[in-house]
This record gives sequence, C-alpha cells and structure tokens, in this order.
Amino acid sequence: MILAIVGPTGVGKTKLSIELAKKYNATIINNDAMQVYKGMNIGTAKPSEKEKEGIVHNLLDFVDPNINYTVFDYQKDARRLIEENKDNNIIFVGGTGLYLKATLFDYRFEEEATYNNYDDLSNDELYNLALEKDKNLSIHKNNRQRLVRFLNKENISVVEPKQLYDVIFIGLTTDRDNLYKRIDDRVDEMIRNGLVEEVKSFYDKKINSKAINTAIGYKELYKYFNNEISLDEAVELIKKNSRHYAKRQYTWFNNQMNIKWFNTNYEDFNKTIEEVEEYIKTQTS
Repeated sequence: MILAIVGPTGVGKTKLSIELAKKYNATIINNDAMQVYKGMNIGTAKPSEKEKEGIVHNLLDFVDPNINYTVFDYQKDARRLIEENKDNNIIFVGGTGLYLKATLFDYRFEEEATYNNYDDLSNDELYNLALEKDKNLSIHKNNRQRLVRFLNKENISVVEPKQLYDVIFIGLTTDRDNLYKRIDDRVDEMIRNGLVEEVKSFYDKKINSKAINTAIGYKELYKYFNNEISLDEAVELIKKNSRHYAKRQYTWFNNQMNIKWFNTNYEDFNKTIEEVEEYIKTQTS
C-alpha cells in the first residue's frame, strides 16, 4: 500500500504520517523539496528525532545545500525506494506537489534536466526571472503556470501523465483564517527556536546556492543580513510568503490529484487519525 499525505504547511501532515506509519508498519518518504537539504532544519520544519519516534524517514536531510537537487533527482531516488519497499507499506508526506506527481505519474525527464517548480518564488520574482531570459516576454506576470513552463521548457519532456502506482491520496486542511494564524504562529516559534542563527550559519559560510535563495525563511533573512530590510520586515515577509505558498499548494493539489480531504481536528487530533484510518479501510477492503 502506498499512501500520500499532502496539504499546505502547518496542517499536521508530519504527525499524521508518524501515527499511520506506526499502525501500518510503513516506511516514510519525505516529499518536501527543502527538507532534503542538510542543516536546513528549523526553517523547513524538518521533523526532529523525537518527532520521528523511530520511524525510518527516507530522502530527508541528506543533500549538501550547495548541491542543486532537482525534481529529476527526486524522481529517481523515490522510485528506487518504491521498488526496494514494494513488499512493504509506504507513506509519502510533504507539500511539494510536483515532486510527488513526477514520482507517481508518467513524467519523463532528460538525463541532464534541471526542472524547477519555483514554488517558493512569488509571481513578481518569477516574472523578473523570465524577463532575464527574454526581455520581450509576452506572458502576464500573474500567469504562473505559463511562466514556470517557459522557464523550464528546454529541460523537460513530459508525456500525458498517467498514474503508475496505486496510491491513496489523503489531504489535510483547515479553514483559511486558522491556517494563516497557524502559519504566523509557526514562524514566530521558528524565530524563538533559532531560525535567525541557523540561517546566519549559512550566510557566514557564504553559501549562496539555489536552495538557500528559494527557501522561505532563508531568502528573506539573507536580505536582513545584507542590510536590505530590518529583522521585523524579514519576519513579516516570511509570514507573507508562507501564506502565499500555502494558497498555491491548495490550488496545485486540487487541480492535479484526486485527493480525499480531511479537516484537521486540532483539539483532538486522534479523531482526525480515526477518520483517515476509516477512509483507508474503504480503499483497501
């Protein structure tokens, strides 16, 4: 059995994945593009050893942040893990939709492909990047899908994507006001837990890689260290970009996959777990 737990940041995906992994004796495969990088812990909300509760997590915290780990790399690694665990239960967990779809659907990449989904860039940042490639660009800055496709058009060869594996797609959600409040609170907690110091360690090493320049929480604090904005402005920008990213995650998943959504019960998370388990029963019986 393959489960895929998706949804925006801060809805409880990690906690649900751990509980289901214990119940089904499953291995977990990380599906967060930024959590693959070593040392990028606080800003990516990477699960701690305590949170993992001894459950094996694959494709987590194993890539040097100076290296550009692409969706093509992820596809190869994740499919290898599916094959290695074909007799076991597998749980994908994370919010990087393209990585998940590239793995589970018939996406084909050229060997030298360096596809980028640009999830952590705003429309304005995407548009400016596209202008650098073609100053006569005719794509509107709000047409995000076309901009991403334009920036990647020489790097990817995608057939009509059909699903390659039997997968139960589970999404966690909450109302928007609550989600945005949880995101803001989570950023404040990250700051208290040492996010500024974590990012400063990369800055002091002069690490200016693609991972650092695209990851929310890192790119904003680099602006602070460069004296472009104040710390308060950087924190507010992290919150704003995180909220916008969550909105894009919802849009992407709703348009790309057949997902069964569950409202997270934050007062009694066990009820959410029970609802999901009942649904899994209906899909496997």
